[in-house]
Amino acid sequence: MKKLSLRTRVVTGAVVVALGAGTFGAMSASASSPAAAPAAAVKADTNNRNLQQTTHLTVAAATKAAQATLDAAKKENQRISVAVVDRNGNTIVSLRGDGAGPQSPESAVKKAYTAVSWNAPTSELVKRLEQAPNLKDIPGTLFLGGGAPVQVKGAPVAGIGVAGAPSGDLDEKFVQAGVASLAR
Repeated sequence: MKKLSLRTRVVTGAVVVALGAGTFGAMSASASSPAAAPAAAVKADTNNRNLQQTTHLTVAAATKAAQATLDAAKKENQRISVAVVDRNGNTIVSLRGDGAGPQSPESAVKKAYTAVSWNAPTSELVKRLEQAPNLKDIPGTLFLGGGAPVQVKGAPVAGIGVAGAPSGDLDEKFVQAGVASLAR
């Protein structure tokens, strides 16, 4: 490798310093200047047809449902994990019960996501695989009993998933305890 002359190294260093200072100055200038007004402001009222209001579970409600689910499983000496996801499939709460298997937290999230995506319990969705077996190939889904949607006026607002019991029927039973806790 060719060694650079002293002059080349000095000039190169000066350019790097100048560029760095210019970038810093540009950042400082844009950080201190006021934000430009949006080109078109959206009038935020209920008459605006460009906006849609949605209903979401609070963290407190999601935690209440998850704890009710764990409590139902504990009464039957079952070691499960439970997850509550929002309408978009983002996890709100995930609880791994004492002694639950290492695969159960991820499975619970996938069941919750599957239930809210199709607005149906995963035990019902398993039956749909007979007509459309490729459904199981959709990323992030899990077609096993133990997922249920949380609905408001028939529309899904969240999903609850349970995994870790010896059968999907038991997972389904415990998830229903979580959904029921939200009605109280």
